[in-house]
Amino acid sequence: MPITKIFIIEDDEWFGQLLKHHLSLNPDYNITLLSSASQCLENLYKKPDIVCIDFGLPDITGDILLQKIKAVNKNLPVIVISGQEDISVAVNFLKSGASDYIVKDEHTKDMLWNAIIKINEKLELKKEVEDLKEQLEQKFSFEKSIIGQSKSIKKTFSLVEKAIGSNINVSISGETGTGKEVYAKAIHYNSDRKKKPFVAINMAAIPADLMESELFGYEKGAFTGAQNRKAGKFEEANGGTVFLDEIAELDLNLQSKILRVLQEREVTRLGGHDTVKFDARIITATHKNLAELVKQGKFREDLFYRLLGLPIELPPLRERDNDVLILARHFADEFSKENKTKSPAFSSSAKEKLLKYNFPGNVRELKAVVELAIVMSDGKEVKPDDITFNNIKNNNLISDSEKTLKEYTEEIIHFYLKKYNNNVMEVARRLDIGKSTIYNMLQNKESGS
Repeated sequence: MPITKIFIIEDDEWFGQLLKHHLSLNPDYNITLLSSASQCLENLYKKPDIVCIDFGLPDITGDILLQKIKAVNKNLPVIVISGQEDISVAVNFLKSGASDYIVKDEHTKDMLWNAIIKINEKLELKKEVEDLKEQLEQKFSFEKSIIGQSKSIKKTFSLVEKAIGSNINVSISGETGTGKEVYAKAIHYNSDRKKKPFVAINMAAIPADLMESELFGYEKGAFTGAQNRKAGKFEEANGGTVFLDEIAELDLNLQSKILRVLQEREVTRLGGHDTVKFDARIITATHKNLAELVKQGKFREDLFYRLLGLPIELPPLRERDNDVLILARHFADEFSKENKTKSPAFSSSAKEKLLKYNFPGNVRELKAVVELAIVMSDGKEVKPDDITFNNIKNNNLISDSEKTLKEYTEEIIHFYLKKYNNNVMEVARRLDIGKSTIYNMLQNKESGS
């Protein structure tokens, strides 16, 4: 816990020493005792975390001192300690910005102790919020979330910037593992909608009979088990962004309903009659050719053009040249930081091995390959023998061979599930995939499909 710097401004030396001694029982408190208002103001440059002032100081009264402190730092918590029990005095101090008002009596030191605890709790909560905000901005800052210098990836940058500067719908296409959700989040968290929800839903991971209630919500009693009203994804994302991943998997019947929702910008919950307006940008993603599906009659043409908006096609990793090494370095540093170890170098032959590989699982596969290589390395340098492209199957390392993208993806997920003791939340976070993707894979394996 960080040290809390506390100023006590008290002209009664005995009483001031009493308060200082009592608060000093907490080793996390650094107490400075001052005897006048002028001394307080002269020392504010030391940036105390909390100031406790006596109401009846000899040079300046407590109310004037409070004003002067707030003029220097309006957010600095100030506790007023006074012999006056008049409630109107306390109210005036609190209205002027005091964090607390404590009456001098035999309980003062205990009340001050509790008041400081409450202020510290608020300060810690505020810091947590600020830290989370900073992490969010760092995580999804345009330059840090989309990593690469190749010509093919740079072509997407200007499109992302145009998306960020407008409310146009965005359709992202690319092979599995190319980072479609990373792009969707980069657009949302750098746009004017960043303070509103980013709601993602994988259309391939939810059974068709549950999709409508997930998207549109339902009223209490709409069906067996609907014990309470539940908002749908469009309603949850009001003001923000709805990310419809694997949009090509959407059932034709639901396609017509979503088209109406997007045209009217309103939904009707299952079992309900009232419409609920919403305002959300729609970002879709797919690894399939939607235009071809339209020709085949498997995707509605009118919905296709409604969703198309600004199209962004992500290049596969094999077309990104030296981005493989840039990303490998990034994933190595990230993994080492998480595990509190020094990030190893890559030998020239290890780099060559990475560059020669096709990466059918794209960026997602590269991340898993690099992390496994670091674990297998001596911790100082990753060598070619540390790099395995097929991960683990049946608890044994297997040699390089051709596999489908689905097989590669499943192996990567299984490896991570084993590594993190089947913690689905942790695996989903580390692989940057939805929990539903993992559950869907496990379910399909159990059913033999």
